[in-house]
Amino acid sequence: MFQIRHNHFIDSSGRVALLRGVNLGGSTKVPRVPDGASWNPAGFQDAINVSFVGRPFPLAEADEHFSRLRSWGLTFLRFLVTWEAIEHAGPGIYDEAYLDYLHAVVKKAADHDLCLFIDPHQDCWSRFTGGDGAPGWTFDLLGLERPRFHAAGAAFNHQDCGDPLPKMIWTSNYGKYAAATLFTLFFGGNTFAPQTRIDGIPVQDFLQDHYIGAIRQVAERLHEFPHVLGYDTFNEPSQGFIGCPDANQIPFEFASYGALPTIYQSLLLAAGYPQTVKYKPNKLPLPSIRTVRVNPDGLRLYRDGVKPIWQQHGVWDLDAAGNPVLLRPDYFGRVAGQPVNFDQQFFVPFVTRYTAAIRAVHPDALIFVSPPPAEMRLGPEGFTLPDETGIVFAPHWYDGITLSFQKYLPWLGVDTAQQPVRLALGRGNRRRSIVRQLGAHLERARRDLGGAPVVIGETGIAFNLEHGRAFHTGDFSDQIQALDDTIQGLEANFLNFTLWNYTADNTNARGDLWNDEDLSIFSRDQQTGSGNLDDGGRALPAVVRPYAARVPGEPLETRFNLDSRVFQFTFRCDPAVTAPLEVFLPRRHYPNGAAVQVTRGRVQLDLIGQYLTYWPDPGVMIHTITLRAA
Repeated sequence: MFQIRHNHFIDSSGRVALLRGVNLGGSTKVPRVPDGASWNPAGFQDAINVSFVGRPFPLAEADEHFSRLRSWGLTFLRFLVTWEAIEHAGPGIYDEAYLDYLHAVVKKAADHDLCLFIDPHQDCWSRFTGGDGAPGWTFDLLGLERPRFHAAGAAFNHQDCGDPLPKMIWTSNYGKYAAATLFTLFFGGNTFAPQTRIDGIPVQDFLQDHYIGAIRQVAERLHEFPHVLGYDTFNEPSQGFIGCPDANQIPFEFASYGALPTIYQSLLLAAGYPQTVKYKPNKLPLPSIRTVRVNPDGLRLYRDGVKPIWQQHGVWDLDAAGNPVLLRPDYFGRVAGQPVNFDQQFFVPFVTRYTAAIRAVHPDALIFVSPPPAEMRLGPEGFTLPDETGIVFAPHWYDGITLSFQKYLPWLGVDTAQQPVRLALGRGNRRRSIVRQLGAHLERARRDLGGAPVVIGETGIAFNLEHGRAFHTGDFSDQIQALDDTIQGLEANFLNFTLWNYTADNTNARGDLWNDEDLSIFSRDQQTGSGNLDDGGRALPAVVRPYAARVPGEPLETRFNLDSRVFQFTFRCDPAVTAPLEVFLPRRHYPNGAAVQVTRGRVQLDLIGQYLTYWPDPGVMIHTITLRAA
């Protein structure tokens, strides 16, 4: 459907395609049957008898939701699947009913002229370690007792914690034993755990073979569809322990709070040794105010007779008196005496292997590469791929303060594009910092991946700001302004993006059904019964906005003022392209049409289809189009 040229998607007419849409959807992280919402502990540990059929919504609802997204101008989908949904019953046992459903719902998307890419989603490795993604058997086959994870401090689960779940504490699971060990084995098992095998197969090869095999099953079902552009590699991959120079350190401390064991303490907790660990009361980078005792009952994570993996590999052991001792504090930080580079040594080989397997089934598939988030990185950042053809750079970006503290402060931001990280004080500085941070992703794509286009695979804001105040008052002005800040930053860099997220079964009480997150731009609870497609939308003035969807030349500048509803777009005309400029013209902002001013050319409005087309005079190089509400 698209070619790639100069960091842009190019359509069949030679126009630059600027893509925007949503992640579909948030509740896809959890099973539909039985109710897998993370607040619900019932049946949580049954990892086999689950079904994700009906995620992101029942097939009977597909036309409604796809029509709504189309009417909002969100025609580009990051379509979530999980490894667990495909292969939950055991290695090599695929859920054919789910794959059949997936084929049917993706086929429906084409009826509404939507394009998409598949996102094999995960957070913190698995539902059983406070996130989503991998099947339960990935732990079982290693001799790990999943029901003990929370009590032993190896994971922090909503199902075990109960309500209320502390805000954004789930990210701390990346540094805890269960998830960190599995990530280490998945990406670096051959290097760090060569003695660990499953069915005689090295653990890294076993896990990667089954993960890639599961996503290949999806590709085999969907490769026939031209509107399926490709496949993401691995959502927000984690290094696990790989790259940590000292096992006495706390991994990912900046991004976590609550109980924060060091790596060595995590290894001892898994072996049944209670530990007194650092406790950080919130995500602010402030000193800890106390410590906490973890795993006081001395629960051992491993089944009887199974030796802990990292003890087996000599990271630690018992001395002559039977006391644990750390033997190799730099075990995860150096390979052959040299510091570890996770991106080049472990992530790139996985991406290369994954790409080959997917393209063996879907030869022209684009591969969307999502790197480890910067706040959860150990060591240097940056990678190149042996074959960069058909690669899309797909990082994520969130306004950290708004997301973490669920409060919109229009005068305060954190500028991670500058080193050291700085506060951005004042509304203007905050917005400029967002433009810089998002622009850094484009610069990284040019530096590391040549001509790869950029899709910001996730970005968005929480709707339950201020403890869900808007749900009671009906005033979503903070959410509208926060989302406008973000989208203006995306537009300033001409970045393609998919908002996180659209959850068809979102509720005000339980959000997106996972770890109390509530970022969906749609909720049944916001529906008034009007019957129009906007009913149920959240922060729509910011979400549903005019944009240039197809550009016959090079985009130069774009602006949309939410208050005045004035849209302006400037581009350099390519005389070799005869197809027109296409602009999405939403009824929400232009209910009576638009007053249009152009440089020189012919304009046509389609108010029903919500599009404006402009045939620029090829004798003029620079063209500007301005829209005002009629």
